[in-house]
Amino acid sequence: MGKSIEQVVKCGDNMNDIICWWSGGITSAVACYLSIEIFGIDRCQFIMIDTKNEHPDTYRFKKDCEKLYGKEIKVISAIGDKYSSIEDVWEKHLSLNVSYGAICSYQLKRLVRERWEKENNFTHQVFGFEFESKEFNRAMSLKMNHYKVNAIFPLLMFGYTKEKCIEFFNEKNIEVPIMYKLGFRNNNCFKTGCVQGGIGYWKKIQQEFPDKFNNMAEVEHRITDRKGVPVTMLKDQSNKAKEQGNQLVFLKKHPDYPNNKSLDDMQGRDVKPLMECNGFCGTNDFNEINETDEEIYYQYDMFTETI
Repeated sequence: MGKSIEQVVKCGDNMNDIICWWSGGITSAVACYLSIEIFGIDRCQFIMIDTKNEHPDTYRFKKDCEKLYGKEIKVISAIGDKYSSIEDVWEKHLSLNVSYGAICSYQLKRLVRERWEKENNFTHQVFGFEFESKEFNRAMSLKMNHYKVNAIFPLLMFGYTKEKCIEFFNEKNIEVPIMYKLGFRNNNCFKTGCVQGGIGYWKKIQQEFPDKFNNMAEVEHRITDRKGVPVTMLKDQSNKAKEQGNQLVFLKKHPDYPNNKSLDDMQGRDVKPLMECNGFCGTNDFNEINETDEEIYYQYDMFTETI
């Protein structure tokens, strides 16, 4: 049987045994605050897994949250250790975004978190999954596939939607990260743009931040040329594209692959919300990956590497 809230709160006598993953987004930030109310400040430890690819305003928001919590948010990162940048990850693995998520999420988020787990003791880990149907599914996947994480989800417990999280910070007179004010629903990887942003996200980037768009289009072409097959971030999810086996969509047309669509060929759509980057960026990042998927996803024995 699962533990009651009272049992969860009382278990564990160690200081800093409740690990609260602070991603830079508003949902994880509110989850951290609620954890203080549930467990007390002495038991909460706040950690940011930094990709070094965030909007500068994220670090302003971090300082504001530290003042709100009354405690430091520690930073851990694979940048400067195994990789020099997020671009270095893409280039070394000749990959951007595939069915099981993004290579940068796996290398810079998931493996960093898993290494931390092995080297530290904890009672529970806090994730900022908002009160929304797909986030319930992610929570279930995490519980089923990674039970040793002992995950808890304060926003699901108390019914916090993303809109309610924005209201929370307005009431605290704390400015939310500027990405939200620019019309994005998440505060992820703004320096380059997020490889899992989707069609609507990249159309918005194309219109409002053409330099970022052009840089990522060049990245796609460069990795494609090195790998010898199309490497893209986006997919055409239409039934026709699935039937034809031609779903990959370049940001810009690639001269060697004229049959692949580009973003200009896709209909406009709203900027859909991304997953909040609480140590993970992809829908399936929590799932166990079988041997076949492992071979498809990663080009050379990445699962045996350590950061």
